[in-house]
Amino acid sequence: MLPDYSDHSVSADEMPKDILNFNNLDNLALEPDDDKPQEACGVFGVLAAAGDVAKLVYFGLYALQHRGQESAGITVYNDRGTTNTHKAMGLVSQVFNETILSLLKGALAIGHNRYSTTGSSKVCNAQPIVVNTRLGDFSLAHNGNLVNATELRAELSAQGHALESTTDSEGIAFAVSEAVEEGKDWQEAIITALRRCHGAFSLVMGMPNTIAGARDAYGVRPLVIGKTPDGSYVLSSETCGLDIIGAEYVREVLPGELVIITMENGIQSLQWEESKPKLCVFEMIYFARPDSVMHDESLYTYRLRIGRELAKESFVEADIVIGVPDSGIPAAIGFSRESGIPYGEALIKNRYVGRTFIQPTQAMRESGIRMKLNTLKDVLQGKRVIVIDDSIVRGTTSRKIVRALREAGAKEVHMRISSPPVTHPCFYGIDTDSQDHLIASHNSVEAIAKQIEVDTLAYLSHDAMLKATQIDTTHFCTACFTGKYPIEVPDKLKRTKLMLENTAT
Repeated sequence: MLPDYSDHSVSADEMPKDILNFNNLDNLALEPDDDKPQEACGVFGVLAAAGDVAKLVYFGLYALQHRGQESAGITVYNDRGTTNTHKAMGLVSQVFNETILSLLKGALAIGHNRYSTTGSSKVCNAQPIVVNTRLGDFSLAHNGNLVNATELRAELSAQGHALESTTDSEGIAFAVSEAVEEGKDWQEAIITALRRCHGAFSLVMGMPNTIAGARDAYGVRPLVIGKTPDGSYVLSSETCGLDIIGAEYVREVLPGELVIITMENGIQSLQWEESKPKLCVFEMIYFARPDSVMHDESLYTYRLRIGRELAKESFVEADIVIGVPDSGIPAAIGFSRESGIPYGEALIKNRYVGRTFIQPTQAMRESGIRMKLNTLKDVLQGKRVIVIDDSIVRGTTSRKIVRALREAGAKEVHMRISSPPVTHPCFYGIDTDSQDHLIASHNSVEAIAKQIEVDTLAYLSHDAMLKATQIDTTHFCTACFTGKYPIEVPDKLKRTKLMLENTAT
């Protein structure tokens, strides 16, 4: 018989050893995608009239797994308003199983998938974050990055708060709890805390009988509202999280908006700060799933259009157009349709690799181990190939792909990128590395082409990227391409996701 965890957090010591998964692994070695901007995070929440919703949150996080693979967690409120949390290192399917989910009982739950941008990859930094207040437990799941995280943390520490993690997200949660202890109600406390936060944040928050969602005034990271046929309310980073549980899309949470949701009053909306839309354009190009909907259409449709624009701007004679799986495929199809050059598959992705904890031997590395991508030699032999990808960050993976194509018999390799050159780091929740590691920040297109060993290289223009959105082109953040940051970034802020490590308690 398993113990009852309904009144408190499930800890590693209390959980049966056969379902611990990765709770004890603080420094989990993850295999990086070494030439891509790394993911944001995924946030999800469900409020129902009755019943247990942990399994719904599990499936929502499963749909949002692409947004973060380092850790996952779910916090549930039971009918007494107390919380029960399980979070650990690893993928959603590794952190949770039927036994764990059966212990997470309650009709209100929030969840989180994490990729670290502030705070290292440790279990103490996994979310949701839960803090105790006079009004009950407050829980928070955060997607984004604060640019005043160090200052906020210093203020909270000086006021006697014992912060346990090294994340900026914990600072937001403690700012809410501090406002509650000063006598404010939930709504006032959340707004007070949000006004102390500078940067990018899409938040899903839990309180007894209440779920809430909020975005920064620029709406850099996405957040949407859904509703299930039985009347449950859902908050999700993307609409694909709604689809998996059969929820209908209601609308997005607007930039600068706070929505507070109860079963009694439904959705209550407050504009806590004036809206200044600047959605991260990389959500459109790469991060969000192609079946997610933004601006009333799937991102697959947008990615087809940028492929067409790429073909108009940088046509080259070739025999076949291929995409780098999976994110380069829609643009490759669009390029093919516009250019008239046949589309084909020549790079096959192993979709079961995920994040492996077993490192290949040196001999395997030297022999060119291809864990994620393999080539179709009979498709490539003697062909002039156009290969479409969504971005180049450092160039290392691009060079490996080009070499593999040539080894498979490609006569020419022309690379086309469905975004402009990434020249500046992101401070708003995407790990694009420091500027000196960004190949386009200090190399011309011709020099990059030489380094990655292609016959020709071309990027999509900034104007075409925005034109293809078919909405107001001023409503996007393109700082990683231009260096023009919509939210002011302090000069002293160095781009490192470990910036809080030396202040950890």
